Formats: sequence, C-alpha cells, structure tokens
Amino acid sequence: MKQTGAILGAAGIMSMVPMGTRAVAWAGGSDAPELKEVKIGFIPLTDCASVVIASVMKFDEKYGIKIIPSKEASWASVRDKVVNGELHAAHVLYGLVYGVHLGIGGPKKDMAVLMSINNNGQGITLSDQLKDKGATTGDKLKKLIETDKRDYTFAQTFPTGTHAMWLYYWLASYGIDPLKDVKNITVPPPQMVANMRVGNMDGFCVGEPWNNRAIADKIGFTAATTQDIWKDHPEKVLGTTAEFAHMYPNTARAMIMAMLEASKYIDVMANRRGVAEIIADKSYINCPVDIINQRMEGQYEDGLGRKWSDPNYMKFYNDGAVNFPYLSDGMWFLTQHKRWGLLKEDPDYLGVAKKINQIDLYKQAASQVKVPIPKDVLRTSKLIDGTVWDGKDPKKYAASFKVRA
Repeated sequence: MKQTGAILGAAGIMSMVPMGTRAVAWAGGSDAPELKEVKIGFIPLTDCASVVIASVMKFDEKYGIKIIPSKEASWASVRDKVVNGELHAAHVLYGLVYGVHLGIGGPKKDMAVLMSINNNGQGITLSDQLKDKGATTGDKLKKLIETDKRDYTFAQTFPTGTHAMWLYYWLASYGIDPLKDVKNITVPPPQMVANMRVGNMDGFCVGEPWNNRAIADKIGFTAATTQDIWKDHPEKVLGTTAEFAHMYPNTARAMIMAMLEASKYIDVMANRRGVAEIIADKSYINCPVDIINQRMEGQYEDGLGRKWSDPNYMKFYNDGAVNFPYLSDGMWFLTQHKRWGLLKEDPDYLGVAKKINQIDLYKQAASQVKVPIPKDVLRTSKLIDGTVWDGKDPKKYAASFKVRA
C-alpha cells in the first residue's frame, strides 16, 4: 500500500512539472525505474512495431529504461520465457495471457496486462486450391466442406490466442463448427506461408504481414480481415507476470509510457513507411518492406482482384482508444474460451479481468504522457454475426451462441 501511495503522490507532483522536464523528473528519485534494462519478447509480426520503435527511436530512454527487443520463435516460447522470468514482458496474444492466468494453454501463473498494443490488422487466408474450387467466401466454404469427403485443415497460432478465436468465430458465423467440421493445427506466425505452400493447411488466421505475403507468393487469398469480424478489436497486449508488475511498478510504468510514445509515432501515417523499413529488417520481421507497408497504410487487395482502402487498418494509438486495457476486452476472450470448451465452467469474468488488467498503473502512465483515458472500463461492440458485446453479462453471452462446444 505504501508503494501505491508513493505512485499517486508522484502523479500529483508531476502534474505541476512543465512538459519539457516531466519525463526526466519522472525517472528520478523514488519513482525511478527499479530496472534499467527490460527484455521484451516479440514475434515477427507487424504489430510488434511499438516494441521495436520504442527501442530504436529511444523513446524508452526518456523514461529511464532501455528496452531490449527479443525475437522469439513461437507463442509457446514467449509464454514459457515470460512465465519463468527470462523475458520481463512481451508483445503477446491477449487470450494467451488470460489462458495462462487460468491454467489453460500452459502452466498456471498469475499474469498482468499493462496495455493494449494494437487493434485490427489480422486476417484469414484461404489457399488458392480452395479458390480453384470456388470456395472464396464463408458460405461457399461451408458448402464445399459439406459436399467434399476429405478433411479440411485450418491453422491458428496458439490455442487460447486471438487468432484461434477469430478463426473459430469466423467459421462459426457461417455455420462451420471449427472443432468438428474441420481439423485445427497450431503453427507459429512466420511459418504459416511456408506450411500453406507445401499443402499442410487449407486456411489460416494470423497477423500481418503473413496474409499479404501469401498473396504476394501466389499461394492464398484473404477471405476476411479481422476488422471485418470485429471493428477495432483487441489484439496484442504488453503482457507480463503479476509478480513483475507488483515488484517493479516504476519499471512497468516506464515501459507503458515508452510504448505509448511509440504508438503515437507509428499512428502518424507519414511515419509508417519509415516504420515499415525498420521492422522489415531480418532482426525483426524479415519480410519485404512493401508487403508490410501496404496494409500498414490501409491499402488492401484480397488476391481475388478486389482492392480497397480500409479505414479500419491496424491502429496502434487512435487518440488513446487502442491502448486502454478495457476489462470487457479481456472478458471477451474468456467468453470464447468457455464457448469452445477450453474452460469447463464459467469463471468470475469480471474478477479475473480486474486482476489481470492493470488499469490503475496504465492510468498513471497515460496521464504523464497526455494520453486520453476513457471514462468506462467496458466498451460496446457489434460483431460480424450481429451479436453485441458490452461486457455486462458475460455468462449469458458465452452461452448464447448456436455453434459452440
């Protein structure tokens, strides 16, 4: 409790410090970060950009820390290294954090979400073999699965993660049971395109740039974007253990502030080409700049001849709306874990979200870098199947779906 008082007291003092000196003052005295270097894991995806940019552009140094980005091979590796302390934090799937906290999808460990990293910008890719059979939409895919005798295989990136939930939700919205009508496999994001090329799956859900890469390599097409499923949906978060957040609150706050600065920078459209050039490097995503930048700038083509400018492209800041760790966002993943049988019983949805999402810590950090904070910890959204999610009755919502485990 003394630590909390110190933080709140510092916040009051800081409100009187001129903007030009505020970052320096925050990093000094009793509120200096407990750790000077923080190792943050990431997977080679476009939405790792704020971790990379916070380090490369030295936003981290403004707040008394040095972020060391650590490229990881799979979400299972990220999970294990965060849980055992080898990584201090990570760019990580929202649903992975919640799953670990409840002991599904890995060893049970109390976890923390410090902030949301991005909205939108993932996709569902189907193979060109499906295109040749006329299965270019969800409805047509359902008819093909019903009439064709062979098994169809779809890949996601982690069993409790965002991509699994988007894939399941999309299939189910067309009456395809993702657990009974098709086979599911788990594949790390950077390996999706190579696996589709050799015929290991008929479709996948993954983050960019790998959907766009499948089109460029002429092996697949975009059947849906995740913003089609849920406009401005939650995606990656800055995740860590509850132990880290409680033991090193000043460091955690400094991480949030550095990442918020990076998020602001990335969301200036004029900066996006330069960001794409940085993260395209082999030490980060290892993908051609144009393949990354096209969808970063909202310029989409689906591999079927359609091109469009998508207003709901991947966003990292959006005047702070992206970054607030809404309790309803975390709870939604729990409803889907329950829907698909990953959770056998309804958890204390709100109680779990309050434990994981570090609302107070986020508000303290956001206030120092002048990031707007929403009035409510819940938000309302309408999804592709017409259902409305507002976080107010998660048990009823989880049980409301026609297609479920």
